[in-house]
Amino acid sequence: MAIFNDEEQQRIRAAVEDAERHTSGEIRVCIEKNCSEDVLDRAAKYFHKLDMHKTKLRNGVLIYVATVDRKFAIIGDAGINKVVPANFWDDTKEDMLQHFKFGNLVEGIVTGIAIAGDHLQKYFPHQLDNKNELPDDIAFMDGE
Repeated sequence: MAIFNDEEQQRIRAAVEDAERHTSGEIRVCIEKNCSEDVLDRAAKYFHKLDMHKTKLRNGVLIYVATVDRKFAIIGDAGINKVVPANFWDDTKEDMLQHFKFGNLVEGIVTGIAIAGDHLQKYFPHQLDNKNELPDDIAFMDGE
């Protein structure tokens, strides 16, 4: 799926690595072309498929984007949802949307990663025994 070139993929991966350097939280980006159902349901499906619910502190965040259908969602696991403000995900989506509106998909995703990372750092600081529980690369899906 050639949605991003190598440089763009590396930029997104580097943003995830940078955000996770300061937190025990885990961030993943999931991309597909089309979303055939409610975007939050789709994101939740991939959240589980990518084993994001299996992190030790239940502090995973998934940024899901369907590029052709122009839909996206951000969801967090139970651990982070307990501590972030109620409007956190909507505010983060709005910041991302400001980039998406102008066709800056990568910049919008990187913005979402940075915001999620900042909040994860507050509530789930980096620990000495921290290990990277999930891959940092983009999960490209094909409508499974």
